[in-house]
Amino acid sequence: MGPAATSLALLCLCSLGVPAGTAGAAPTQESLPEVKKTRGDVPDILPEPEPEPTNPVSDFENSYNYILSRLAGMDQAIHKLSVGHYTLDVKVTQLMDRLTRMDAKVGELEDSIREVYQHSKDNRKEIGRLEGCQKGHRVGYKCYLVYNSYEDYAGASRKCLERGGRMAMPRDRKEQEALADYVKSFFRPGNWPVWLGINDLRSEGAYLFDDSTQVSYFQWRKHFLSSQPDGGRRENCVAMSSDDGDWWDHYCDRTMNYVCEFDDRVAL
Repeated sequence: MGPAATSLALLCLCSLGVPAGTAGAAPTQESLPEVKKTRGDVPDILPEPEPEPTNPVSDFENSYNYILSRLAGMDQAIHKLSVGHYTLDVKVTQLMDRLTRMDAKVGELEDSIREVYQHSKDNRKEIGRLEGCQKGHRVGYKCYLVYNSYEDYAGASRKCLERGGRMAMPRDRKEQEALADYVKSFFRPGNWPVWLGINDLRSEGAYLFDDSTQVSYFQWRKHFLSSQPDGGRRENCVAMSSDDGDWWDHYCDRTMNYVCEFDDRVAL
């Protein structure tokens, strides 16, 4: 090797950090890491890769595809809702039809119940009339029957109507005397008043029968100590005394026995 080549080799070794005396020697294992570290071939921490630049066109396409997918999902949901609404509408229509049929059946049942109830009322009235004429006292075309139970005037009137009759209304002396004898024999030997179907509730002093016809015959008690009627506007309903058949005016809410009268259809 000439002098020029030797000088060039020394310069290269110096630039690599190798001592001049070791230029011809082979590197050991201990010296290899130092050479690599000195050269910077394998760094301790690898650098993070730089992010690739974003393409505006690809972002728009991604957003467009996302919106399309969401719209497709909404369309499927709306379709399911429509199917469900149609199914519900069909069921509601069927339910309404059933309710209509049921309402018609309920109406028919109510009509049947009213008819049965009316028949029952008619039967009670007929039974009451038959009982009144079988157990009571016949006078001409009437039958009188005393009920030994306590009612006020309105309650007695209602009970007589429910039995197919009305409260006793003696319209002349013959009926009055026959009714008085019957009541007296029923309560003998006691003296118990019984309601008659006579009152002046509408107008003071204007006495009417319970069927709103005017009273033309009276059997008021006449006595120098207690002439009747003496109750004025306070006592507006009439009762018969069982011992002598005289009439007395009383408070209408007083409870006492009462007499019903029935039509005797056999006599008619």
